[in-house]
Formats: sequence, structure tokens, C-alpha cells
Amino acid sequence: MPFVVFLLTALCALAADIAVRREGPSFRISGAKSASGIAVYVGDGDVPPVLGAIEKDGPDFLFRPRFEISRAVASRVVVNGKVFPFPAEKIAVEQTTFVERVYPTATEIPANQLKFYVQFSAPMLRGEAWEHLQLLDALGKPIDLAFLEIDQELWDPDGRRLTVLFDPGRIKRGVLPRDEVGAALEAGKTYTLLAKSGWRDDRRVPLRAEYRQTFRVVAEDRTPIEPTQWRLTVPKAGTREPLVIAFGESLDAALAIRLITVSAPGQATLGPAEREWRYVPDAPWPAAGQQIEIDTALEDLAGNKVGRPFDVDTFERITVRSGRGVIRLPFHPR
Repeated sequence: MPFVVFLLTALCALAADIAVRREGPSFRISGAKSASGIAVYVGDGDVPPVLGAIEKDGPDFLFRPRFEISRAVASRVVVNGKVFPFPAEKIAVEQTTFVERVYPTATEIPANQLKFYVQFSAPMLRGEAWEHLQLLDALGKPIDLAFLEIDQELWDPDGRRLTVLFDPGRIKRGVLPRDEVGAALEAGKTYTLLAKSGWRDDRRVPLRAEYRQTFRVVAEDRTPIEPTQWRLTVPKAGTREPLVIAFGESLDAALAIRLITVSAPGQATLGPAEREWRYVPDAPWPAAGQQIEIDTALEDLAGNKVGRPFDVDTFERITVRSGRGVIRLPFHPR
């Protein structure tokens, strides 16, 4: 028998006794005489072998890849020239991500509403917002160019909260887009914000369901925030009763949580429609006086700040104007 034929016959006989199976992220090779003839490949064609470690495990060899090989991708194990294929598996990925909430939660918003916050239950894939987010009129027809569709989507660091700005050109008075196209929102009408179910999370899996939030539009709000008009409910000293501030209007949810602080450490939450701020201290309130600090960058739904409106009519007399600072409201626990 020629030597080459003998060698091939011997290799085939060895390979016939070899078995390969997956065990979690690893491959178990049974029947191989040594590790020198073992290699793992991912994908088709002339691809380099996968990096990993081969360990002796009893009578078998165990190949542990440096990076886990997805079962959704075809791979193959080659042992002494014999190929053991592992076809790509169709893996069902559960759709678990959903829209938790949209701020403002108020059922009525001003016609010069500045922004929405869309809060998700898990991190989202970036770059898909404008394909899947729409503003609909009462008949379900999309409102064209309602939002400022910038390429750099405004996500928080966790990728769970998207800030959606209305086009300022359709809010500010005397600006060309508003004069030519009109305002995106009209007082007295009803609209729906729609997040489509095809919007994908960072696993590239679509949302569990679409989300709709309907609201009614009321007159424009161009009045600055005035903290001295807020109504305070003062807690008892020696208790952890909440300090409650009633704003008298809905404020920007993200800014209200961040820009209103109290000298005593504690936790702030917002009440219905973001019209109320509640603060529970970590320890019982001391008898000594406390103070609330309000950053003047705080905004209401229309972008009006403390002491300064978002949009100023140049034909009206400007009576209040202020730069960024801090306003302090003292209070004394009862």
C-alpha cells in the first residue's frame, strides 16, 4: 500500500472515533489523541482559527474560546482534518424593553411646549429615533417636521432617556419657520406621541409594544417661574415627613429633580403631572432652620426659566431678566 494512501486511511480511522459537542461556551472533543490537530473556526471561507485554550479533561479535550461564540453564527471544529460543523441556530430573543414613561405626564400641555423626555426600561440603540417617533394629530395623521431631528440624538449616559425637542423655529414668535409653516401644536387640539414597536434596544431587539400618549394643547405659556409664589408644606421637626412644594404648574421633570435641592440630605420625587415636588430626608428633620435652593436654570414645560421667559416679544416691555444663579427659600420645620 502506498504511504500516502496508508496515511489517509489511518487519519480517517482516527477521525471516525472522534466526537465533538458543545458544552456552554466550550467545545468538548472526545477520541482525539492530542491537541495539536484541533482548531475552531467561525464563519465561512478562509477565516483564521478562533483564539482559545485547549485543556485536557479526563479522556477528552476541552476547547475554551477566548470570546464566547454565538450560537446564532455558524462555526466548525476541525480535528485532524475532519470537519465537525455547527450550523447557525435561530435563537428567539425575548422582547422585554418598553417605554416606561413620557414626560411631561400632564394631560394638558402649552402650545409652546419645548420638549419631551422618553424614558425606556433598558438602554436603546442610537440612531433610530426619527424613524420610530411621531407626533400624530387627532385623526392619526403625522405632523411633519414637529421635532428638531438632529443627527446627535440626545440620550442620557445610560441610553435610557431620550430628550426630544420641538423645533424652536416653530415655537418662537417672529421666526420664519413659524410664520411660513405654523406652530407644531395648536391650542384646543388633541395630539398623540407615538413610539413605534420597531424601535430597537441596544440588543437590536424591537420594543415589546408600541407606546402612545395622548394630550390636549392649551394656550401658550410665556410667564417666567416665580418661586416666591410656590406653596410649601413644612414638615415637623424630629420626623421624616416630606417637605412638599406645590408649583402651581407643571415643571420640566429632569430639571426639577436636579436643580431644586435642600441643605439636609435626602431624596426628591415629583408628584402627578410634575406639579409637585416632595423631599424626604435621610434622617429626621432637625429643629434648626433649613433652606431650599433653586437654580435659576430651572424650566417649565415651555422653557420659561426662573425670572426669564423662553421667548420675549420685542414689542412688549421687558420687566424681568436675570442671568443664571441660585434663589434660596428658607423654611423652619414645625
